[in-house]
Amino acid sequence: MGKLHVKVAVIGAGMSGLVAARELYREGHQVMVFESGSDVGGTWLYDPRVESDLLGLDPGRDVVHTSMYRSLRVNLPRQLMGFSDYPFLNKGCSDLGSFPGHEEVLRFLHGFAEDSELVELIRFRHEVVRVEQAIEEGRDLWAVEWRMRGGEEAAGMEVFEAVVVCNGKCTQPKIAEFPGRSTWQGEQLHSHNYRVPEPYKDKIVLIIGRGTSAGDIAKDILPFAGEVHQASRETISQVVDLRKVAGVFQHPMIACAEEDGRVVFQDESSIYADVIIHCTGYRYHFPFLKTKGLVSVDNNRVGPLYKHIFPPSLAPWLSFIAIPFLTFPAPLCELQSKWVAKVLSGELVLPSEEDMMSLVQEHYQRIEELGWPKHCTHRLEGGKFEYEKWLGDQLGLPSMEQWSENMVLIGLELGKFLQSSHENWRDNWDVEKWMQEEGFGKKIR
Repeated sequence: MGKLHVKVAVIGAGMSGLVAARELYREGHQVMVFESGSDVGGTWLYDPRVESDLLGLDPGRDVVHTSMYRSLRVNLPRQLMGFSDYPFLNKGCSDLGSFPGHEEVLRFLHGFAEDSELVELIRFRHEVVRVEQAIEEGRDLWAVEWRMRGGEEAAGMEVFEAVVVCNGKCTQPKIAEFPGRSTWQGEQLHSHNYRVPEPYKDKIVLIIGRGTSAGDIAKDILPFAGEVHQASRETISQVVDLRKVAGVFQHPMIACAEEDGRVVFQDESSIYADVIIHCTGYRYHFPFLKTKGLVSVDNNRVGPLYKHIFPPSLAPWLSFIAIPFLTFPAPLCELQSKWVAKVLSGELVLPSEEDMMSLVQEHYQRIEELGWPKHCTHRLEGGKFEYEKWLGDQLGLPSMEQWSENMVLIGLELGKFLQSSHENWRDNWDVEKWMQEEGFGKKIR
């Protein structure tokens, strides 16, 4: 039996959508990519606009897809941000550092889209508003309904055999809840709507969170603000010390906020603040997806998903790319996309629906045994190498083994480096020099 050639819709032309489209196209599928913006890049496409609701709570707001702030630099070295046969090099770029800015990431994605001949597959300014199963000529297919963005009053619908969802996971804000939040009179925003530091001149700013964006934004605002404070639920002193920004006042989580601007912390200390910035992460959000409950999002658990990709009852005709977090996005997306493309062509076969559901339930059980909350269902972290090795084994591609091994070695060194570094870590580690010292030579490139 020959390969199947399937008509596939890809939702999104960010990093995950682009590599998914390439792998599907390489496998011989008929691919159409729907992108609501006017360019490739997804969240890497900087947009100075912010939303009318700065906390992102209003479902009727005009959504700005990107969460990019002007000063953002990547938190992975460029050596971990390329694909197996298309590395992220600094050719022709002014930024020669290991941790480039977002502008260079966008240039990389432009180059990837053009060199892979993907641009002609993309329908720009096509916002997908509905993806739903449809029966046509006795077959279960997928109806994809779209509308034009950017002034044109146009809409349409097309039918596909399969849909690959690649709409990203950094658009729908998740905010911190605390007593008095809704009545506090100061300005509040989510980091999704932070762009530049100048509006915070001479203000007292409180940042909630201790992730990379919280530290970046605190450092960005510090030269302008009157004071910068940081609060989080983090109680491990080593983590707090590692992620401190010099000059930023540290606090435990907020206990309550009062209408006069006073913010009280859990240790009963307090400050008067002008602005609260929620650097508190995002929610998975698929408002266009209509599956009659077969796929749902419950406390950031997208499920059920076999191996974070296929809903067992709808596999392989519906799939998701880049759901896992605390991983290396580019290698992950490439491996997932190769697997999806080969499953759709019939070259690789999934377990039965019952077996996939059983394995999903086993994964949920492991999450409970680890004591992780439900929203950590897709957290790979320490298991990312094991997961990527499993995908590589499924694909049986010896040519990728050395690439994957190099990714692991650089990733492990990155983890060790972060444990011993401080706030200027992006400037302190010359990854290229380290690779030469370790004898990588040209293997990674």
